[in-house]
Amino acid sequence: MRSDTVRVDQRAVAREWGARGFSCDLWVDPPGQVWEDYRHATDELVMPVEGGLELEFGGRCVRPEPGEEILIPAGVSHTVRNIGGTSVKWLYGYSR
Repeated sequence: MRSDTVRVDQRAVAREWGARGFSCDLWVDPPGQVWEDYRHATDELVMPVEGGLELEFGGRCVRPEPGEEILIPAGVSHTVRNIGGTSVKWLYGYSR
């Protein structure tokens, strides 16, 4: 069961990620948005804030809960999908 009532403190996440060498920004996607087969030269962190987000990478498919952090290693092809009927908000950051 999804727990979309979890409140994510973006400033606290940004401080924690920054201490680990990552940036932190907010992204908003409309219903049905799909970002297919992306690769980055650095590690990427992703954390849903609200809505339904699905990540496919490294041979697995995950649907993280709001506040759950996912690491996508550098060079790994990944797809991000908004699987809900509303906008999805998610934090993302790249290692510096």
